[in-house]
Amino acid sequence: MAKQIFINFAVRDLQKSMDFYTALGFTNNPQFSDDSGKCMVWSDNIFVMLLTHEKFATFATKPIADTKSNVAGLFSLSVDSVDEVNTIVTNGLKAGGLEPNEMRDYGFMQQRTIEDPDGHTWEIFYMDISKFPKE
Repeated sequence: MAKQIFINFAVRDLQKSMDFYTALGFTNNPQFSDDSGKCMVWSDNIFVMLLTHEKFATFATKPIADTKSNVAGLFSLSVDSVDEVNTIVTNGLKAGGLEPNEMRDYGFMQQRTIEDPDGHTWEIFYMDISKFPKE
């Protein structure tokens, strides 16, 4: 089996969260989805599991964080262009996301931040490594 990453999020409204991630460009894998969780696919190796609080609690050993007021992690997705960064974030905003700050331009990388309806924070970025500063 190939190495894969599954990011698991506790969400309050499963359908609203699924709609948000679909707007970002994820697709649903119904094989790993049911009424308590949805498997959202970014690529062959990257998946986001959207789990109801009840389902998430069965896996967790600590209380579920309030990601609306606290950052539990920053999750980053690279894309092929600045236009794609802008399209993804615009679609996410239309689907109920929040953009907490302006685009950041580091010269070699342009990045925008978007929070899903539960406050999980994503950094969508384009990087041109040929523009990375040389010492």
